[in-house]
Amino acid sequence: MISLVSGLVRGSAVVGAVFLVIALLKKLVVAVGLLVAIIKLAIVVIFVAVLVMIALAIYRDRQKRKSEL
Repeated sequence: MISLVSGLVRGSAVVGAVFLVIALLKKLVVAVGLLVAIIKLAIVVIFVAVLVMIALAIYRDRQKRKSEL
């Protein structure tokens, strides 16, 4: 009877460890997903900023050429 209980305790410890690893891996996947989303958002913001800067440079150049005439 004691060996049965001992076996169940070991088995439940292994199952508990497996569940803990699964929970930690889920949190890791969520953290990595969040980090990737932040990086993607930063890339989009930088791209939009570069486009706006190019548009402003073109606009200023046209204004400068108009004032020279």
